[in-house]
Amino acid sequence: MTQDTLTSLFTVVSDHILNVMYFDFSRYAIAAGTMFGVLVIFRAWAENRRIQERRAQRKDYAREIFSSFRTVFFFGITTLATLGLREAGIIRFELNEFPLWLAIFQAAIMILVHDTYFYWSHRAMHSKRLFRATHLHHHKSRVPTPFTAYSFSIWEAIIEAAYVPLFLLATSLMGFAYTGLAILIFIWVQISRNVMQHAGVEIHPAGWVDTKWLDWISTTTHHDLHHSGGNHNFGFYFTWWDRWMGTEHPQYKERFRAVAKPIWQRGEPVPAGSASAP
Repeated sequence: MTQDTLTSLFTVVSDHILNVMYFDFSRYAIAAGTMFGVLVIFRAWAENRRIQERRAQRKDYAREIFSSFRTVFFFGITTLATLGLREAGIIRFELNEFPLWLAIFQAAIMILVHDTYFYWSHRAMHSKRLFRATHLHHHKSRVPTPFTAYSFSIWEAIIEAAYVPLFLLATSLMGFAYTGLAILIFIWVQISRNVMQHAGVEIHPAGWVDTKWLDWISTTTHHDLHHSGGNHNFGFYFTWWDRWMGTEHPQYKERFRAVAKPIWQRGEPVPAGSASAP
């Protein structure tokens, strides 16, 4: 790199470091805090839709929140790196005005690619060689809470944070310029879905898994079963990869129906699907 490039990168870091850390922490705090607040305010509804009989303890919340600060730091560093690479002309994304439809279309592409990236990196982290160093910390949350969303080890935080700059690098090499709005839409969808997947309470309405128009979108139960077992349901936004690869939990739809069915239709008390069963 030339001296001018290094000076430009240093300027980006010094000008933006506090802003990006604040932004990445705010995203996490707003999404996780809002979901936690909803579960507290609508406690009766949440209790009727609780997926596991086990409950997270105070120490679990403390561990998740503490490690989420670490994750936010690495996400912030990645945001800085993305801005620096843009200044250096290595990756391209535009901050000029774009048609809204284009930003939404580009965000949808980022989500589709991220689902693939997440599935395969997630499965890799479950391998014997990588699990302890990368993913074990996240699975200490056997009963997920909204704050589990960013409860990662250092290595997992780096893997998760790397997606955006890698995606933008790939699209830049192919000659495409992304709009900043598309990236913004993507990162808010990502954290919102992440918090929903870890709510510990089924958010999606009854019947979701019984219609072809919706059953390809994963539910809270889908990911909760992964936390309680670990051998199934590696997908994030969608169920496609798990179905294609034969890794979807064989009792997924049954567990979802048991939790999502209105309580007055259950006939008898149904335990909130203790997800520890195989």
